[in-house]
Amino acid sequence: MSLFSRTTDAPGVTGTLRDCTPGGKGLKKFGAGDFAVVDAANISRQEAQQLVDLKPAAVINTAEFSTGSIPNYGPHMLLDAETQLVEGVGPQFLEAMKDGKKARLTDDGTVYLGDKQIGSGTVIERGQAQARFAEAERNLIDHMEAFFGNSIQFIHSEGPLLIDGLGIPESGVEMRGRKVMVVSPSEDHRAKVKLLRNFIREYEPVIVGVDSAADSLVEMGYSPDLIVANPETVKAETLRSGARVILPATPDGTAPGLEKIQDLGVGAMTFPSATDSSTDLALLLADFQEADMIVQVGGSVDLDDIFADKAHATPAALLARMKTGTKLVDADSVITLYTAPAGGSLGWLWALLGILVALAVIVLIAGLGGDASFGENLSATWSNLTETVAGWFN
Repeated sequence: MSLFSRTTDAPGVTGTLRDCTPGGKGLKKFGAGDFAVVDAANISRQEAQQLVDLKPAAVINTAEFSTGSIPNYGPHMLLDAETQLVEGVGPQFLEAMKDGKKARLTDDGTVYLGDKQIGSGTVIERGQAQARFAEAERNLIDHMEAFFGNSIQFIHSEGPLLIDGLGIPESGVEMRGRKVMVVSPSEDHRAKVKLLRNFIREYEPVIVGVDSAADSLVEMGYSPDLIVANPETVKAETLRSGARVILPATPDGTAPGLEKIQDLGVGAMTFPSATDSSTDLALLLADFQEADMIVQVGGSVDLDDIFADKAHATPAALLARMKTGTKLVDADSVITLYTAPAGGSLGWLWALLGILVALAVIVLIAGLGGDASFGENLSATWSNLTETVAGWFN
């Protein structure tokens, strides 16, 4: 273990840099007194506890330990463990650092690799952590009050849509009792669609492409049954792919991108609503058309997103997902069902190997079990075996 020490010829504390970011390998070789380099905005209790158990001398965060959006207790736990906290060194620090190399961290949050400065951040003291926590509590309460106030306004204006489906167009695609896969733009929606290939092959779901994700589906060889999108976000060849096209529209019926549709000569329907999210509208459409299950690829929303005031975590998004209820399943859950455990996938190989070994042993015993040559012994054994089997049927 590399216990930290204060140098005599240079200010600061020395320790080994360990890349503990997602995808980093520093956790496997971590020793007490090392410097944990993380990328953890609003670090959670679980993340902090994992680091506390490693007993680092310092935690160097490329992001902020607390952004002020949520009251997270992670920084307090690290400070309770007498760990030096440095934040905001930036993503470029990951390129400058070298996992496993000795570094020096000064009291003002500057990191040196030898004599070279590779990064600098802000040192977090207990008073700052407590002040941020208190401010985040106030911000969260204010945000949630505004969020649910806006939710009430949305229900007031869109109650007929949420209750009776008023304004939802007829898609022309039969969804009743079928699986529906709604694919929305995200960083990993392509990868998830690839992992869902067995699900798609087995159930042949109705495929709905949302905005630019419709282009991804076509490029991957799939033919979306339905496209819910502003046409300006979708390629012309995708709009001409034969899918039914639905345009999000304002409550008065104005649909952005309608001119492009008209120029292409593609038939389309409008979906007037107070929300401009194509994903929300696609989910409401699938639910209204009585889909058996809706698999959402990209565009998911959870409580953490709402707390953090993410742009896509709107009152409309929450209400649309609540409307779909138990029909809505995140793609990750389906992918898990179709992913075989790493160890189990080799079971049939071990069984086959066992059979081959058994056959080899039988051949050796038969070939070496007589006074003649190996081939003659094997031939005689085979002849005796066939005669015995033939006798069973006579």
